[in-house]
Amino acid sequence: MKTISRNLLLIIFLFGGAHSLLLAQSIQSKMKNLSENSDVILEGKVVKQNSSWNQNKTRIYTEVTVEVDEYLKGNRGNKTLIVTTPGGEVGEVGELYSHMPSFSKDEEVLLFVKKDKKDESYKVLNGEEGKLTLYRDKKTGEKVTSFNKKISTLKKEIKNYVDKHPQE
Repeated sequence: MKTISRNLLLIIFLFGGAHSLLLAQSIQSKMKNLSENSDVILEGKVVKQNSSWNQNKTRIYTEVTVEVDEYLKGNRGNKTLIVTTPGGEVGEVGELYSHMPSFSKDEEVLLFVKKDKKDESYKVLNGEEGKLTLYRDKKTGEKVTSFNKKISTLKKEIKNYVDKHPQE
């Protein structure tokens, strides 16, 4: 009986460790892909949101104004960047799109952004994957992501990806 329990525990431990390793590799792969395919990468704070109808009044879009703390790619020199996302609320009508990022006032974010060639607006790359909410670690005071990675470490990785694949 002890042998079965010990073997079962060993199997659980091995699969748990493998799962953590695969998760870390998956996150790293996503960061590389986002870093290489975005036009702009920035760290900043949401300061304003404005939702409105499109011209035909068939869709609602929200313009999110982000006060930029640092550009990691595509330094535009502007202190703010406006990102357009589908959905929002206008009057009594609201639209919500799955897998698209949502924002809150004063939210600290790391954004991977792509410029839309049709209308020159900026959109979050790959939907909700292109937006990371940043939190303060209660013990250290450092900014961390929802997967508890220090933003300072993540920014180094991003800059490394960007340096290896400069914009053309």
